[in-house]
Amino acid sequence: MKNDKAKSKTILTGLEKNVSLAEHTSFKIGGKAKYFFAAKTKSSLIKAAEWAKQNGLPFFILGGGSNILAGDKGYGGLVIEMKNVKLKMKNDNQKCKMISVEAGASLAKVVQLASEKGLAGLEWAAGIPGSVGGAIRGNTSAFGGEMADAVQEVEAYDSLAGQVKVFSKDECLFAYKDSIFKKKPNLIVVSAVLELRPGSKQAVGQKIKEYLEYRRARHPLGLPSAGCIFKNPPGYRAAELIEGAGLKGASIGGAQISEKHANFIVNRGQAKATDVLDLIALAKQKVKARYGLKLEEEIQMMNFKV
Repeated sequence: MKNDKAKSKTILTGLEKNVSLAEHTSFKIGGKAKYFFAAKTKSSLIKAAEWAKQNGLPFFILGGGSNILAGDKGYGGLVIEMKNVKLKMKNDNQKCKMISVEAGASLAKVVQLASEKGLAGLEWAAGIPGSVGGAIRGNTSAFGGEMADAVQEVEAYDSLAGQVKVFSKDECLFAYKDSIFKKKPNLIVVSAVLELRPGSKQAVGQKIKEYLEYRRARHPLGLPSAGCIFKNPPGYRAAELIEGAGLKGASIGGAQISEKHANFIVNRGQAKATDVLDLIALAKQKVKARYGLKLEEEIQMMNFKV
């Protein structure tokens, strides 16, 4: 019996220890992950989740690291970085154009493929960092477009049930900056099929160029950040509320509310997660006092040691 149990233990080849999370997040903030694993395939993702379960450890799924605030004390479990990056046209010769894409692929690569093929529907995502899996989980949106518009179906691994499931668009329960995958962390996005519209390469390319120029002009792209910190309250823009509360440019430690876009917090060098958290708390407090509105974080917190 003892030998049988030992044989059934999952061996996780490629497992790393004490890996800096600051090096895997766009904020460049965070302590060390006790265990770290890059999952390059669906099977390796499942193995990693099983390994964590067998060893009594929690695990955290990391995509492109662009919408994450990692805690200064790191993470005492297993961080699984999604590095499954394949994408391809699913039915290039038919009128309805589909792209099959794995969760670890960068959103930028999908936008590039759509541009090359003259496919419309993802222009709004130009310049947004991060992975497809993360964009689906948080239903990333900009310029009136969102991931839900393009998603036809999503393949996800249910770590509680230990099985892979396919979700239709309706089953994904997409809402503003939200989805079933955000509500239920046990559901890990593995891949998706995106549906885009045939268009002209020139028109798609021009729209992408316009959005990139807009971001360059208005977003603080030269300093580490996690993108927009807060969701926009209905009928308002978080950036305008924070600026109206007099906080544009406010800083604590190495973190600063951007002077260029007040819904960004930037790392001006050696910022700690606690500096960012203090600025988040300050913004929420000031906006509530001035406007009576509650700001809700958009970024995913990894602010604990387990």
